[in-house]
Amino acid sequence: MTEPVILTEGVHKHFGAVKALDGVDLSVRPETVFGLLGPNGAGKTTMVRILTTLLHPDAGRATVAGYDVVRQAEELRHVIGLAGQYAAVDENLTGQENLEMVGRLYHLPVAEARRRATEVLDRFELTDAADRTAKTYSGGMRRRLDLGASLVGRPQVLFLDEPTTGLDPRSRLEMWDVIRELVKDGTTLLLTTQYLEEADRLADSIAVIDQGKVIAEGTSDDLKNRVGGEVLALRVSDRSQVAQAAGAVLGLGPGGGKADNHTGELTIPVGTDGPGILTEAIRRLDAEGIRLADVALRRPTLDDVFLSLTGHAAEGGATEEPAGDGGRRRRRETR
Repeated sequence: MTEPVILTEGVHKHFGAVKALDGVDLSVRPETVFGLLGPNGAGKTTMVRILTTLLHPDAGRATVAGYDVVRQAEELRHVIGLAGQYAAVDENLTGQENLEMVGRLYHLPVAEARRRATEVLDRFELTDAADRTAKTYSGGMRRRLDLGASLVGRPQVLFLDEPTTGLDPRSRLEMWDVIRELVKDGTTLLLTTQYLEEADRLADSIAVIDQGKVIAEGTSDDLKNRVGGEVLALRVSDRSQVAQAAGAVLGLGPGGGKADNHTGELTIPVGTDGPGILTEAIRRLDAEGIRLADVALRRPTLDDVFLSLTGHAAEGGATEEPAGDGGRRRRRETR
């Protein structure tokens, strides 16, 4: 049996009274994409910081590529890469200079750092912009440069902490293609994301984390099957009536439901009684004088999984999560 390339056992991390991680166990197979999903503040970024030696766990143990993240931190740093939520590039340096600088930080000889920088620029289709300063790059180009910087050291394991946050749809699709290519080339990836479709498309296996605990694991299909049956999706014609519609129908299903004021959609897990609940929902809404623009019974999505497992959707408003830099906190926005 192949040994896991990432393994954590009972990892705890507290920030004062806040339990960022409360006994997390993870196991990641080589040359796969592992999705770590959870609502804002669930502990995803704290877990990544521990696995990349930026934080020490308070209890438990973790190994990456066979190295203990605490006792062998220096050795581990030479075989991992990290791309965070925001592009960590020096906007006053050119693309080539940014990557060469990273190579020098890996203690590569000047010529080798230059050669790898050129290779990475070509791989991420940034060769034409190699001599431009990063401040002239688009958001998607900066993100590709940031990911490229994490690959200069040719890591065995790459950690991507919400790598497509803030990207437009086209740039996000391009980034997905890059991630798939990296896995084909033998890299193991741990991906945190707030985009559920991203995990659905990319992750070979997923762990759902909430309030510092892993509450579910499996493939995307495994998790969807936990919701059971179908989901009733209703979209009201007049979005000002969303709250009224929610009051009328959200209690019909065995798993509650949610209402989206922005789209006017209500979703209700219905188990095996989809047709019956659909009929009753339409009757109640008709009695309230609420018109529907669309009605559908569909298979559960990962968003439905989050709702079923945690009682709330994966995406929310701005939150703050304790950082590992002496107690300072960083504000995070959900886009």
